[in-house]
Amino acid sequence: MKNELAAESSPYLLQHAHNPVHWQPWGKKALEIAKKLDKPILVSIGYSACHWCHVMERESFEIEETAAIMNEYFINIKIDREERPDIDHIYMDAVQAMTGSGGWPLNVFLTPEGKPFYGGTYFPPEKAFNRTCWTDVLLSLSDAWKNRREELEDQAETLIEHLKKSNNLGSLKNVDVKEDVVSLFTKDECINIKNNLLANADTINGGFGMAPKFPQTFSINCLLQCAHFLNDNKSLAHAELSLTKMLEGGIYDQLAGGLCRYSTDDKWLAPHFEKMLYDNALFIIALSNAYLLTKKEIYKNAVENVCDFLFTEMKNKNGGYYTAIDADSEGVEGNFYVWDKREIEKILGEDAIFFNTFFDVSAEGNWEHKNILQVIKPLEIVAKDFGINFSEAKKNIVQCKNKLLAERNKRVRPGTDDKILLGWNALLITAFCKAYAALQEDRYKESAIELYSFIEDNFQDENDNYFHTYKNDVAKYTAFLDDYTYLADACIHLQEITAEEKYLYKAKQITEHIFKNFEDTESAFFFFTAKDQEDVVVRKTEIYDGATPAANSVMAMNLIYLSLVFNNKQWYQKALTMISSLKTVIIKYPSSFGIWATCFMNLTAGINEIAIVGNDINPTLRKVLTQYIPNKILQATLSRSDMFLLQDKPILKELSIYLCRSFACSVPLNNINDLMGQIQLQSF
Repeated sequence: MKNELAAESSPYLLQHAHNPVHWQPWGKKALEIAKKLDKPILVSIGYSACHWCHVMERESFEIEETAAIMNEYFINIKIDREERPDIDHIYMDAVQAMTGSGGWPLNVFLTPEGKPFYGGTYFPPEKAFNRTCWTDVLLSLSDAWKNRREELEDQAETLIEHLKKSNNLGSLKNVDVKEDVVSLFTKDECINIKNNLLANADTINGGFGMAPKFPQTFSINCLLQCAHFLNDNKSLAHAELSLTKMLEGGIYDQLAGGLCRYSTDDKWLAPHFEKMLYDNALFIIALSNAYLLTKKEIYKNAVENVCDFLFTEMKNKNGGYYTAIDADSEGVEGNFYVWDKREIEKILGEDAIFFNTFFDVSAEGNWEHKNILQVIKPLEIVAKDFGINFSEAKKNIVQCKNKLLAERNKRVRPGTDDKILLGWNALLITAFCKAYAALQEDRYKESAIELYSFIEDNFQDENDNYFHTYKNDVAKYTAFLDDYTYLADACIHLQEITAEEKYLYKAKQITEHIFKNFEDTESAFFFFTAKDQEDVVVRKTEIYDGATPAANSVMAMNLIYLSLVFNNKQWYQKALTMISSLKTVIIKYPSSFGIWATCFMNLTAGINEIAIVGNDINPTLRKVLTQYIPNKILQATLSRSDMFLLQDKPILKELSIYLCRSFACSVPLNNINDLMGQIQLQSF
């Protein structure tokens, strides 16, 4: 038995290809059938690593009696939210407006014109968990469509108007932006950002708020900047506590590296076991920043481990990186990762006692009668308790982990979502650049360059437009705003670590494309979808930094950098207008505007424009990269350049470093210590 999804490439859609439901992919054909048959549409949205998506499939979509009801009364469309985040954003907003909450699977009922009138997330096969039975929902809505259709259509129109109004940011376009940044952003406001972040801090377990707990790496990066700019020890302490607790918890794979999507408890023990590419890229960035600021080995080791996990488990043989690894294997969540005490004892023999003590392994287990490996005491203390030399203890733990990992790899592995997404891979380029800057290991620079080349070779059409997703030598779906902004940001970071200007010109080209195709002329911001996309009922404008950075916040960050590199005052003013428009909410709710907040603080502290010129730039470039300077623009050249920051600077036998701020440059400096001294003098 096959349905229309059998011809798709998305692993999530293929998971449903043999359901008795007559699923169709989103597209012109399915929408035209709905109009022709005058049937309402059921859109079910999820992704391959989604646990509750799997549950609902087993309980409802694989059941022939349930499928028969769906097939009789609805046109059924399955969407991979990672392939079509634009559609997911629209209908998620609709469901949140209707119910006050959202999540996946997302099940939304639409008119034949694609307008939503009812929706929810997971529905059980029988009434439970205070949730309506799925078949009752289906029968009730089919009856309502037959007998109260006008009421449903009115409800859909009202909801569409609500979505348009909630998306209308036009009122933010008239913010009075002065060229004097000092009058726009102040140190006191940065202190307020810091205080509002720390107000929600879990000072015992790290992170923010209560379970479920997400990594919130944007907030951690923001606290690192607060520690740096404001000399605030509380900010640094909480950033470090958060990273360390995650690295010690079950959310972090203690054997293979890699971070899971979130923790179901306050202490980071029990994760939702799926591993997403974007989470791990963002984690590398936060860890690299923490290492730059503190030089602590725990963060260096973690960067190496997470990168090794990506190289080993998520890299395509041709160079791109896969989207996700599932939470389930053999139909059981976390089955691949958890341990029985006797199993460990059999593998490790006499070493098991020490290992089990360090990783909290017991006969009764710490999660559903099994054990998730977590660190509850520092290795130094456990080693001392056992009377073992610390260096020997470290060596022993590494050997034990390798033995367990080898055995774990013999288990049935969770599924891998092997599509390759442009935006998430662009985030990973930036992460590799950050890892190289912090650790100065060439393999990370080489990996960033290799991944960029893969994107250029596989994601572009003949007109240099980009696609969103790639699999089996086929790229498809027009790229979205986040794809473009993340890629421009990746190019900026590639230029910093390579000193190759071609990457900046590419970032400029991408940014010009964004203005042409995504700009909202009624507000200060940019639409998520391009102007020629016709299959969405509303063009969304994303401004919240959520699981991934908001495309608009990354755009603002890019515009600040590129405006100074290319001396484009209009782009600089655009960035100031974007940030100023959101100033109140950035300060009040920095956990939802983390990237915006980092831009805010960089502007307040002032941008350090660093130019390195001379015959041997690499040693000095490396030294600058190892400094924590979040508010920097960095260019280096061996020869004369027309770039605004580099032009008119003589190439002398002796290397020269220039520090420029607000269109004024220092005298030539000769070493990194002088540069850092000048930066410190000008810090707020």
